[in-house]
Amino acid sequence: MKTTMHLRKMIAGLVMLLSTGAIAQDQIKPSINSSIYKDALGLRFGETAGLTYKHKFGRSNAFEGILSFWPSTIGATALLEKNVNLGTPGLNLYFGGGVHATAGSARYRPYYLYNNRGEFVYVKRAGELSAGVDGIIGVEYKFKPIPLAISADFKPFVEASTYGYTYITMDPSIGVKFTF
Repeated sequence: MKTTMHLRKMIAGLVMLLSTGAIAQDQIKPSINSSIYKDALGLRFGETAGLTYKHKFGRSNAFEGILSFWPSTIGATALLEKNVNLGTPGLNLYFGGGVHATAGSARYRPYYLYNNRGEFVYVKRAGELSAGVDGIIGVEYKFKPIPLAISADFKPFVEASTYGYTYITMDPSIGVKFTF
């Protein structure tokens, strides 16, 4: 009886040890001299330009938030991304999707839209609110010896505004992030 209880405790301890090891392998252990990171803060240059923050959950999933600035407009984007290593340490493909919202000020926000006759015209709208659905696909490289990552991506989105217009774009960009 005593031997059976002792054996059960040893087996339970071994299972806990092995499961803790398996969980720890999936956790990111970043360092400055590494090709992986857990958090990154940087700049995005493109149609949706602004500040970006990326947080990785394990090695393959991430959340990215973008605070964007246009003339007379501010926006926020939230994306969930899947990261896939491309075989080279630090080089990843990422893809995913999310949502965004923008708000214009009392000044005008420029748009290029089709009018009723099918012509592409330049228009201005004031005090506009809009929301949309985003996708994202891109590549990112994290430099091993320094805490820096660069990226290039396409973030296509569809946006509907309070003026009744729908806006569609591919939104290509490049990004530079400080990793930690």
